[in-house]
Amino acid sequence: MIFPLEQLVKFSGNVYEATAAASRRAFQLAMTQDSVIFENENDGKTVSVAAKQIFGSDVHYKIGESNS
Repeated sequence: MIFPLEQLVKFSGNVYEATAAASRRAFQLAMTQDSVIFENENDGKTVSVAAKQIFGSDVHYKIGESNS
């Protein structure tokens, strides 16, 4: 699997927030050793899997309020 560029181009939300969410999701996938990252098409690429989940709306994220 490569980075989902088509989904990124079609994405209409805040790309910075989605990128931050994908980074966090990639960390979660790596730390839990989620089986989805070991499927044939994913080849262990956690960032690509996370980006596909975020930009494809498979995983939803919520931006918390700042503490300032």
